[in-house]
Amino acid sequence: MKLPWSTVAIVGVGLIGGSIGRALLARRLCQRVIGIGRSEASLAEAKQRELISDASCDLDAVSEADLVVIATPVGSIPSLLEEVDARVAEGTLITDAGSTKQSIVSGWQRKRARRRGRFVGSHPLAGSHLRGPTAADGELLDSRVVVVTPATTTPDDDVEQIGTFWASLGSTVFVMPPRDHDRILATTSHAPHMLAASLAAVTPDDFRRFTAGGWRDTTRVAGGDAELWADILLDNATQVTRAVERINGFTQRMLDALAAGDRRRLVKLLTTAKDKRNALGS
Repeated sequence: MKLPWSTVAIVGVGLIGGSIGRALLARRLCQRVIGIGRSEASLAEAKQRELISDASCDLDAVSEADLVVIATPVGSIPSLLEEVDARVAEGTLITDAGSTKQSIVSGWQRKRARRRGRFVGSHPLAGSHLRGPTAADGELLDSRVVVVTPATTTPDDDVEQIGTFWASLGSTVFVMPPRDHDRILATTSHAPHMLAASLAAVTPDDFRRFTAGGWRDTTRVAGGDAELWADILLDNATQVTRAVERINGFTQRMLDALAAGDRRRLVKLLTTAKDKRNALGS
């Protein structure tokens, strides 16, 4: 299929942005993919790896695009949205790849009547603890979930077009309000990162030689960029706190079973967790 946009600009050509660009070019979904970033060396590498067809360190390059994707850390997205909107042609469609959505969407909506572009928030549920164009993979979004988070006043056609964009990369698209997205991701992504970080942090250095698959699998995401994750957790602090409190409540039930020597209750709690995990599949 061909996308209805001949030129797509990607602001931030790292893991996610680079993977999007590579998929667009490999699937011949558009004619040009303009990569926009701050590092000429990083953009040159992205171009050499065929993640983008054109490169620019000047944000003005978004004026050439029919569609703009902002794929930078979540803390920078609100200000970049403002800068991109000031430069795009009237009516240009804009989306993002931020891990939180409520603050981004509501920030856009506050000035919606004066906007040049049309914004629909997105979050591809794909990634890695690795960063940069060297980590990009054109198949990263294939068979993965992307959540599209329109505001209540976002036109249905804009939502449909952004959904089509992600579907063209092989993703399964879900549409929901940004507040619901943040509540769900607090449990499925943000709180798990906090727990992984906590386990990694409290493990004594001289214990590391005794770690095996369980510890390594559980703490893998703790290897992610600390600055990026601090912004995500702070932006969704209320929902993350509620999610961690629910986890603490279940953990306390297991601790109570241990204190009481109640094997039957402990097995029941562990089985509940086992069944929920197994329902997900491999």
